[in-house]
Amino acid sequence: MAIGFVLISTSPAKEHEVYNELLKVKNIVELHPLFGEYDLIAKISAEDFNALGQIVVDKIRSIPGGGETKTLTGIKF
Repeated sequence: MAIGFVLISTSPAKEHEVYNELLKVKNIVELHPLFGEYDLIAKISAEDFNALGQIVVDKIRSIPGGGETKTLTGIKF
């Protein structure tokens, strides 16, 4: 199991549209709006880090109105 946190920037005034599209991505287990450099943060659960990367590229970055992303991977101690 791989966990990732994706920081997402959106185009101006597209925050709500991108948020609603992200809610449809089944691997996103948490989604929160932010203030600051990024507009949204999504917590993703995937079977491995390759699958996590596929979700970011194929499902998150492809959303119209989305912009830059930064992915942080989680580990277990």
